[in-house]
Amino acid sequence: MPVRSIRNTLLAVFLLLFSLQPALAAHGKPRPDKTGILLVAFGSSVDEARASYGNVEAMVQQAFPGVPVRWAFTSHIVRDLVTKETGRRPDSPAMALARMAQEGFTSVAVQPLHVIPGIEFHELVRTCMAMQGLTDGPAHVSVGLPLLSTEHDLAQVAEALAAQYPLAEKEAVIFVGHGTAHPASVAYPAIQYDLWNVSPSYFVGTVEGMQDEDGIIARLKTLDVRTVRLVPLMAVAGDHAHNDIGGDSPDSWAGRMKAQGYDVQVKMSGLSSLDSVARLWVEHLHTAMSALPSPRQQQ
Repeated sequence: MPVRSIRNTLLAVFLLLFSLQPALAAHGKPRPDKTGILLVAFGSSVDEARASYGNVEAMVQQAFPGVPVRWAFTSHIVRDLVTKETGRRPDSPAMALARMAQEGFTSVAVQPLHVIPGIEFHELVRTCMAMQGLTDGPAHVSVGLPLLSTEHDLAQVAEALAAQYPLAEKEAVIFVGHGTAHPASVAYPAIQYDLWNVSPSYFVGTVEGMQDEDGIIARLKTLDVRTVRLVPLMAVAGDHAHNDIGGDSPDSWAGRMKAQGYDVQVKMSGLSSLDSVARLWVEHLHTAMSALPSPRQQQ
């Protein structure tokens, strides 16, 4: 797909997302004003991955001192696994919003830690629209955008990744995302374009979807590359990173690259652990917070 068409499609998706924010405001019964933040992630059953979410929370607390922060996981499978392992069940977004309403929160800024505005994000938006103004939900809800939601985001993340993972001699770096059949998948070739403006030895692939290993292997063969470094293009290095990217299976990304004779290195670190990337989620949260009514407007 031509780069111009990709960017036009991406822009159309994001304009639709921006148009949703004004709709996420409704007036419930008069209550004392109380604003909170809900951080929403897909979740992970890997302890180290969940720990990296703490970096984003610390940045949010620094940006919004005194504003309470809550968490929710969108994956019911992850919630079940975490419950089994820890005895504590993470909230779903709907449950978290209901709990916050019970705690007296009248306004909630919801910030998803999704990478692209795909299926999970749109389901979250629908949940927030359904919960707002209900007896069991906050009166006002605003939803921030995912990481790669504007051309500015794409350029900033590409710059941050190139700075964090500089290329060694005869090395290629492949950033591997989850992938999706959703139209928002155009974000992957779009950030690939920005990375190629830095070096042709940066690549973007996905576990699912069209950005697979075959196309990248074909391009690698045109370059003088001996070492391939694999980096998750995901919020955290969870199950997909450990198995589909860096796993021992011959079908994993690492397995496929080794089969081609490359020396393979895997970096088990998610985007949420990088301040230069995580700050963009915080920027989107600033937008969501500004979309909430002021205390005077809520009365």
